[in-house]
Amino acid sequence: MRRAALLAILLFLAVGGAWAHGGEEHGSGWTFDPWVVVPLLVSATLYAGGTLRLWRRAGVGRGIGPWRAAAYAAGWLSLAGALLSPLHWFGERLFTLHMVEHEIVMAVSAPLIVLARPGGAFAWALPAGLRRPVWRVGRLPPLRWGWAVLSAPVAATLLHGAAIWIWHVPAFFDATVQHVGIHRMQHLSFFVTALLFWWALLRRCEPGPAAAHVVLTMIHTGLLGALLTFAPRVLYGAQTARSSLWGLTPLEDQQLAGLIMWVPAGTIYAGAALGFLALWLKRPGRAWRVGDALP
Repeated sequence: MRRAALLAILLFLAVGGAWAHGGEEHGSGWTFDPWVVVPLLVSATLYAGGTLRLWRRAGVGRGIGPWRAAAYAAGWLSLAGALLSPLHWFGERLFTLHMVEHEIVMAVSAPLIVLARPGGAFAWALPAGLRRPVWRVGRLPPLRWGWAVLSAPVAATLLHGAAIWIWHVPAFFDATVQHVGIHRMQHLSFFVTALLFWWALLRRCEPGPAAAHVVLTMIHTGLLGALLTFAPRVLYGAQTARSSLWGLTPLEDQQLAGLIMWVPAGTIYAGAALGFLALWLKRPGRAWRVGDALP
């Protein structure tokens, strides 16, 4: 395990270059999937355009604070790095790095983007004549009811947990590295349910219950990571099929992937839970949302 861990760390530091695999596979390592690139470019353009338009009218930093703009930039860059950089290309070939990619998307990019509250910037990016019609559509009772149900903290936590566990069924996970369409669906479900999860905790939840939801998520993802780490045999044959090209056995690759989910990702969730608890202790005995404490 120690030798495998050192190899994995070296691989992670080396993903910025192009590698040849066994003389059979060659690639730049960068991903330019239009189904990923286009939404990223559109979201960046809308956010930047809306923010600049608002700042020109109200003054720099008004309406959308600099720290929120920085949070969106960090979230967007981490998401783009996970999905477009060589990390994604290597993740299709090494389970350990695939797990790193997923944890960045769910536990780093999603909460940063939620903290940025990008809805206001997106609204200001629209032409003036479209803002009110779009707002009216969003206020339609079926949409409001559906959003209220899906963004309830319990529902959001369950949906996010279900997405994680379902996609880690070996047959489903192996399918993602064999079929690009299924891989897109996996990443989309991870990201969307993570956005829903963090939005529900930050915008619709009091800090004490929010901490409980994060701890529950930390426990069940840690359990899944432990199952992968201590499994006596390889569960993900397709995902680990090429691990020997990096000096790892398929079982070592699976064990390292489980450790990534169990320890580093668990540390992020633990930090978030402590943050929620700190807010709760700061304002005891009051019913208030976590978002109330955010400027």
